[in-house]
Amino acid sequence: MIRTLLRVLGTEHAGPVRRTLALMTATAVVEGLSYALLVPVLRALFGGTPQDARPWLAAFGAAVAVYAVLRFLGDLSGFRTGTALLRGMYHRLGDHLARLPLGWFSAGRVGEVSTLAGQGVLQAMGVIAHLLAPFVSALVTPLTIVVVMLAYDWRLGLVALAAVPLVAVVQLWAARWTAAADEERHVNDEEATGRVVEYLQAQPVLRAGGRTTERFRLLDDALREVRRTSRRATLAALPGAVSLTLVVQAMFTGVLVLGAHLALGARIGTAELLALLVLAARSADPLLSLTEIAGRLRGARLELARLDELLATEPLPEPGEPVLPARHDLEFDSVSFRHGDRTVIDRLSLAVPQGRRLAVVGPSGAGKSTLLQLLARFHDVDAGAVRLGGVDVRAISTEALLARTAIVFQDVFLFDGTIEENIRLGRPDADEAEVRAAASAARLDEVIARLPGGWAAHVGEGGARLSGGERQRVSIARALLKDAPVVLLDEVTSALDPGNEAAVHEGIERLTAGRTVIMVAHRMRTVQRAHRVAFLDHGRIVEHGSHDELLRQGGRYARFWALATVPATGPATGPAPGSAPGPAPEADLR
Repeated sequence: MIRTLLRVLGTEHAGPVRRTLALMTATAVVEGLSYALLVPVLRALFGGTPQDARPWLAAFGAAVAVYAVLRFLGDLSGFRTGTALLRGMYHRLGDHLARLPLGWFSAGRVGEVSTLAGQGVLQAMGVIAHLLAPFVSALVTPLTIVVVMLAYDWRLGLVALAAVPLVAVVQLWAARWTAAADEERHVNDEEATGRVVEYLQAQPVLRAGGRTTERFRLLDDALREVRRTSRRATLAALPGAVSLTLVVQAMFTGVLVLGAHLALGARIGTAELLALLVLAARSADPLLSLTEIAGRLRGARLELARLDELLATEPLPEPGEPVLPARHDLEFDSVSFRHGDRTVIDRLSLAVPQGRRLAVVGPSGAGKSTLLQLLARFHDVDAGAVRLGGVDVRAISTEALLARTAIVFQDVFLFDGTIEENIRLGRPDADEAEVRAAASAARLDEVIARLPGGWAAHVGEGGARLSGGERQRVSIARALLKDAPVVLLDEVTSALDPGNEAAVHEGIERLTAGRTVIMVAHRMRTVQRAHRVAFLDHGRIVEHGSHDELLRQGGRYARFWALATVPATGPATGPAPGSAPGPAPEADLR
């Protein structure tokens, strides 16, 4: 486990961990040796000259004092090392996550990482601070006492020594017996946590449907599974605990029976027997605690294994000699991309000249957003090449690629800070005038004017204090401040009210002016403002041309346009081929 811990943390932490482990081991040895002094103390007290016990009592007191100092130093070192490891683990985890491609962060993985970065890291790093000292003591102190017993009487020592392999076998057997139950409990705990969050998020829907007192079946099922697996885990740990208790009690009984036999035969003194029985009893206490400590260590080991697996995830390779593109045209050259067993993009070729706008439309699941993700290198293509300015994005450093790309998503995430701080994420070194200009261009200044606190107003966690349209304006202001030559828009107005949609469109017009743009579009207003339109279906471009050209062709795009421009209460009629009807204001191409 220590090897796994050091592999997860890095070799720079090996020295402090080994020093802490050595100090804890020395503490456990001194503890065992201090108990060894009880033999001459009791021999003198029960002998003919009790005063002979004084030097042994002084030695015993000195040994206890040394043990107390070592114990203090060991615990202090454990806490300090544990704190340093915790800080180092968070730094290493954060640095590694920052290097992973954005496509890796699926919704399920984000939940797993958040759980692992919270409870998981604390449990794994708590080994040094809280579990290592009692674990070392439970192993080393009894072994030291057994060695002392062998030195005083080899026969009683052998009886005590016989328990060592039995304890090891019991622990290994208990670990294998409980491993499956522990893993199942962990999976069900995560499932139940997700269902609790889902239940809380579903409150508006449940209450709107009048189901305020109805039980949530999925949550109930998850909680029942947690109860079942917790019971199973407890029952799985029970045989190991009982077996360990039986082994320890058998060892003590064996020492007692053999000691009584030797004492009755006058082959060992009563005082020595009494002292050795005290030593045997003292060695039994830490052994009995092994079950609880080992269970907690197994839990920490599982978290360490998950951390190790996460840190072993390879980021996308960085070019050895990165190339900086001189132009900002975009090209997809026979690109194919698979996600799991599904082909998302299939031998797709597409070009966007510098300074032009391309709208990508098509049915849900056609691969529209994936195009943007491949261009921003959230993933690497399986075949073909994605180029920026004629340079394969894999030959451009991630920092340089993202510096040349501004991305505005449909779902905007804001940090729990002020509006100004969230805008400055686009370019942290921008001066105040540039930030104000970007906010004004995105029509965010009118939002700021009505917020209590204005620029200093906090947006709340995830931007909860702002509406969806207001958050989108912050995102556009952020992209405007970044001033990147390539702009990627992912359905940024598909779920906005008319007022916010007008403001966002105005901001988009300013953002995209003179830049190379690919926009995944639903709204007809967005499509009509593009220079070219690509209709995507099943990962392939099935139609490509200007808005008017595609309408005249009367193909897939024209049928989509007809459906999008039909009034909500009118018959399902579309335009005649070659015509170009104007869209209704709320037209939505889905």
